[in-house]
This record gives sequence, C-alpha cells and structure tokens, in this order.
Amino acid sequence: MPEKPSFAYEYRREQVELVRQTCVYVATKLGDLLEEFVVVGGLVPSLLIPEKSLPQDEDAHVGTMDLDLGLSLALLDAHRYEDLTSRLRRAGFEPDVNEGGNPTFQRWKIEPSPDLKVTVDFVIPPSLNEDKGGNLRHIERDFAAVITPGLQLAFKDKRRVSIRGDTIIGEKASRDVWVCGPGAFLVLKALAFDTRGENKDAYDLYYVIRNYGSGVDDIFGHLKPILDEQETRQALQILQRDFSDPNGVGPRRVAEFLYAVPNEELQADVVGFVRELLIRCGIS
Repeated sequence: MPEKPSFAYEYRREQVELVRQTCVYVATKLGDLLEEFVVVGGLVPSLLIPEKSLPQDEDAHVGTMDLDLGLSLALLDAHRYEDLTSRLRRAGFEPDVNEGGNPTFQRWKIEPSPDLKVTVDFVIPPSLNEDKGGNLRHIERDFAAVITPGLQLAFKDKRRVSIRGDTIIGEKASRDVWVCGPGAFLVLKALAFDTRGENKDAYDLYYVIRNYGSGVDDIFGHLKPILDEQETRQALQILQRDFSDPNGVGPRRVAEFLYAVPNEELQADVVGFVRELLIRCGIS
C-alpha cells in the first residue's frame, strides 16, 4: 500500500473529492449489500463532522487519498462476496497493482478516464484468535481484505450518514451508508498509530476528539458501550502513552502534519483534549 502523505499540504482537494465521489458510486452499485459494509479510514471525519457544522475559524478535515471499506464476516458466511466482486467488476473496478507491477487483491482501482484514478482498500475483522493484523484474508482468487483487529467495533459503533452529489463518472446520486462511529474510529486510529506511527493518524485522532459533536462527552457516549473491549482498552493505553506529553510523539506528529515543524500551542491543545477524554474514560 502506498505510504500516506506526511503533511497536510500534500492532500489535494481534487483527489479528496474524487474519493467522496467514489464512495457515492460504490454505494449505488452495492445496494442491498450495503448493510455488510462500513466506511472506515480517512473519509470518516468529514462524514461524521460536515464542514458546515464547524465554527468559522476551524479548518475542514484534510480528507483522504483513498477509500477504506470494512467488510462484515457475515458477508463471508453467506458467500455474498461472489456478488460483491461481480458488481465491482461490472462497475469498472479491478485489482490495483503495486510498484513491482504485481496485483494487490485487497486494493481495487477505478480509472474512469486516463487522468483519473481512485483506489478502494478492503479490510475485515479477525475471525480467529490466530488471525494476525496486517495479513491478508484471501476471499476469492483475485479478491482479499486486510485483517484488521478492532474492526468489529466499527460494526457496533456505526452511524448511518447520507452522502450526495456527483459520482466519479458524473452521475447525480444520494445514498445512505454506514460510517464508523467516533468511538470505534478513535480505537482503530490509535491502534494504527501504534503500528505505523503516521502523522496522519495522529492528526485524525486529534481532529475527531476536538470537533465531533458538542464536546468530549459526545465522544465518550460512543466509547462507553465498547469500553470493556480489549481493543478499546489497548487504544486508551496508547493515547495515554503517546499523547499525554506536549512533546510526546502524538502531539509532535499532529504539529508536523499540519505545520511541518513543532508548534507548542497546538501540541498543548492536543494534550488537553486527549487528557479530557482519558479522564472521562476513567484513566488519569
């Protein structure tokens, strides 16, 4: 998988909009299969926190360069994945290729024109204790998903969001999709940050904690039902370890993502919001 850009200025508005258009397009093609999917990853903050709901002095989320879709295990049990891959192909999607020219069965692409390309990454929860995060679950000969610990929480904490506008091929459409809720999103992002330490993951965490709903209590309301889950407790420990000091790796990487240099005021703000959430979760 291509590395995430390390700085906010590397995210082009045009590409971000293409990802949103691809989400609408995929939703129009999946139809009755949508109940078995949840949008995860970098598109989530802009879907949970619409730009029009932000204060005038708050910047919109930078977005994402690709679309991440979580698959439910029920899709496998019912063998409906065969219908899924058939619909994807008919819609113009096909497996992407890596830098070595080899197909990436967990990442499919669509290229509606020679100068346009968007990729969709598929992820799936572990089904067995021995399933290792980051490995591929091969579902069909040319279709796979990345095993992602904690993804099952996105199906417990999810919100139905209406998305509308142009599809990537220029159609007008409106669909309701399941989107990972803010509680599960923070868990998944904290686990991702622990694994790969990306600037963007730190920024996504901070952005959602700072801007979702009317305050940290709204975030806690989504975390509370999954608070005793192993992945949630692990995520909170990661936040405590990496985001409790202004010069910790979490706050520093938020500042690096936004400004490319340290920023004391921003780093202190990150610590303040994370600390407030941790206290609300019973961690001091």
